[in-house]
Amino acid sequence: MLEEFKKFIMRGNVMDMAVGIIIGAAFGTVVQSLVDDIIMPPIGMLLGGVDFSNLFITLRPGSYATLAEAQGAGAATINYGLFLSSIITFLIVGFAVFLVVKAVNRLQREEEEAPAVLTIKKCPECLSEIPLEARRCAFCTSVLEVSSSA
Repeated sequence: MLEEFKKFIMRGNVMDMAVGIIIGAAFGTVVQSLVDDIIMPPIGMLLGGVDFSNLFITLRPGSYATLAEAQGAGAATINYGLFLSSIITFLIVGFAVFLVVKAVNRLQREEEEAPAVLTIKKCPECLSEIPLEARRCAFCTSVLEVSSSA
């Protein structure tokens, strides 16, 4: 069983998936920092100095100035500011993935559209496929003209 598990883990697609998850997690922290530290402060400033991390609704009676204060008091809250930040993070990650997939698709299309290198020709006598450089047909033994490109 241990040997079977070792074979499973060492398969290429499992390793690729593991690398993808690790890179994705690192990418997620970078995007989260981009949203929290660079994008949200100017948006909050444009909206009159709003700090999105402190946008919340308290579900029990009482008034709290900050989310940390409400959570410290044990109040149940709906943290819609943090949710908005998460939506913006998701949109940025989605757009980045879209750009990567679009680039990969373009490269695959270019590879598929590349003209195939001609390596065979048809014998004019028997119409069999023969190598491009052949001087005599292997099937009917007729002598072939050597083309100038061969």
